[in-house]
Amino acid sequence: MSTRPSLEIAVRANAVLGEGPTWDAAARRLIWVDILSSRVHTYDPATGRRTTLATEQHVGAAKPRAGGGLVVNLRDGIGVYGADGGFDWLLREAVPGRRGNDAAVAPDGALWAGTMRYDETAGGGTLSRIGADGSPAEFLPEVTVSNGIGWSPDGRLMYYIDTPTRRIDVFDVDDADGPVVAGRRPFAEVEKGAGFPDGLCVDADGAVWVALWDGAAIRRYAPDGTLDRVVELPFPRPTACAFGGADLTDLYLTSARAGLGAFAPPLAGSLLVIEGAGQGLAQPAFAG
Repeated sequence: MSTRPSLEIAVRANAVLGEGPTWDAAARRLIWVDILSSRVHTYDPATGRRTTLATEQHVGAAKPRAGGGLVVNLRDGIGVYGADGGFDWLLREAVPGRRGNDAAVAPDGALWAGTMRYDETAGGGTLSRIGADGSPAEFLPEVTVSNGIGWSPDGRLMYYIDTPTRRIDVFDVDDADGPVVAGRRPFAEVEKGAGFPDGLCVDADGAVWVALWDGAAIRRYAPDGTLDRVVELPFPRPTACAFGGADLTDLYLTSARAGLGAFAPPLAGSLLVIEGAGQGLAQPAFAG
């Protein structure tokens, strides 16, 4: 069950809080962020080309838009960059002491975006659904560290992590009369001493991969919630994972140096990749 696969350096970096890897199929590049450095990075594995976009606020996540550009989960709300690089606010909701964190695009093109308090006050964050027109619908009003979000291959299940709970939860999704998400229940739980669940992705088999903050590992849970693989890592704080590459078989991992100080291992803060780790799912772009 426990493995040490070949881990390659995609981008050697010193990200304070690297997060949110996302494969942009249209541009054939990986998007990821350094939250606390207010940077959105891209990486093209075919050419090695990299870009960096400086945002005016801490950026929890960046996802591709259907018409080009990016949607970003910022400190004070949701912003959009056009294909020409121009910026506009889609939804501005400034709350002192709170920032955007992880986000994901649902099969219907809506953005699900989480928030958290900087001091991680219990219940100080939220999870909301933002439509293409910027209309918000708060889904969970009292979460602590809103993190990984993903959907099953058929779109009928939504997975979600509030990190301090140590759980991956799952909801049922009914699209008969518009997206109705309900029936929250535990899918898997990370035992004490193994780290805290952070970002996640779902593969083509319906298995859930989750990065373990302070756990120095990525785990894969089968569709029934049983643990079936542990990938050991040479740094303590992996933050999120996503499948990418032309055939979606390479698993990209973001990582953090935050809080490690002089004891940070050499690879902490870099973007890493495990080639041929599995078969990923194509991710939709934000419809707005």
